[in-house]
Amino acid sequence: MTSLPPLATPLTELLPADADQALLIGRVWLPEIGPTPVLVQPGAAYDLSRLAPTCSELLERAGLADELRAALAVGTLPRLNVSTAELLANSLAEPRGTDRPLLLAPCDLQAVKASGVTFVASLLERVIEEQARGDAARAQAVREALHGVLGDSLANVVPGSAQAAQVKAVLVAQGAWSQYLEVGIGPDAEIFTKAQPMSAVGPGAEVGLHPGSSWNNPEPEIVLAVNSRGETVGASLGNDVNLRDFEGRSALLLGKAKDNNASCAIGPFIRLFDTHFGIDDVRRCELAMSVDGPEGFHLDGHSSLAKISRDPLDLVAQAIGPNHQYPDGMLLFLGTMFAPVQDRFGPGQGFTHALGDVVRVTTPRLGTLANRVTRSDRAGPWTFGTAALMRNLARRGLL
Repeated sequence: MTSLPPLATPLTELLPADADQALLIGRVWLPEIGPTPVLVQPGAAYDLSRLAPTCSELLERAGLADELRAALAVGTLPRLNVSTAELLANSLAEPRGTDRPLLLAPCDLQAVKASGVTFVASLLERVIEEQARGDAARAQAVREALHGVLGDSLANVVPGSAQAAQVKAVLVAQGAWSQYLEVGIGPDAEIFTKAQPMSAVGPGAEVGLHPGSSWNNPEPEIVLAVNSRGETVGASLGNDVNLRDFEGRSALLLGKAKDNNASCAIGPFIRLFDTHFGIDDVRRCELAMSVDGPEGFHLDGHSSLAKISRDPLDLVAQAIGPNHQYPDGMLLFLGTMFAPVQDRFGPGQGFTHALGDVVRVTTPRLGTLANRVTRSDRAGPWTFGTAALMRNLARRGLL
């Protein structure tokens, strides 16, 4: 007999370990009002909608961190009529409803982009997906064969370097070259659209698997918040739900593998860069992830940003600049080294999700993002888009 594992987690784990020092930007659903950008502190949350009606516009403000600290010091920010503890508890309560204040993904009008194949471990798994043609049963045999050719020789290869070109020449000669190796160690990073603006789900919400997928996994990642000027102003946690069978059948199915209803979660907050936390802290982040299933299955994984093969700011520069602008800013998933191979449903089958799984992504400086897995056609439909937001803000006198 199976039962769903609880989504609830200690509320203190949802906040960064040093939350007293952190500037946490969130987005809260307020019943009868609508989505509202907020500043979250351990004891209280503050309404920022008069400062900026959207999270996108908020992150455009120069010197935002100093501005918020000054406002906190003099007490000019209006406090929400709900405590931080209540917001967190409401967000993880099941069933989830919009009749109470709860956290949404901390982004709205920004593009949601992702970079792929940025770690050697996941790079090799992408090659395996391609060689196995999306068949999980063939993956272990392909994994062993490729390791005999590649080994760990890519671990110290700098993408786009002369050494990378030499490795490519050797692998082409051996018939082991792949489009995934091209973006993994070639000069050009893989940057793709993960989801539409405002379609990402937040903490406590369900994430969705396409009903046609039978081989899939979570991807715990750091997500950078970048404004329209290309300035990286903060970081969050993300789960880039991945359909290994769809993408393995053909890279041309990337859109179907990646952009489905509820196919990514971001949150709980965007932590602003300031004197207490910055890009160097992101580069040192150690992400932990757990999956708890309805049949008692448990999986632990990790992803170390120190092992990323492309610097996070290089990925930002490849995503936004003279060749591609995002006037509302963007959220950029940095990729993961997590490559689940633990057998779940049979020998050699590796890992795949079961409906009802609870996925937690955590790192001390950003907190914990927790979500339950369902099918994309069973997750709550996405109905509140840009037009709805504009109508809502106009009604509230914020435009």
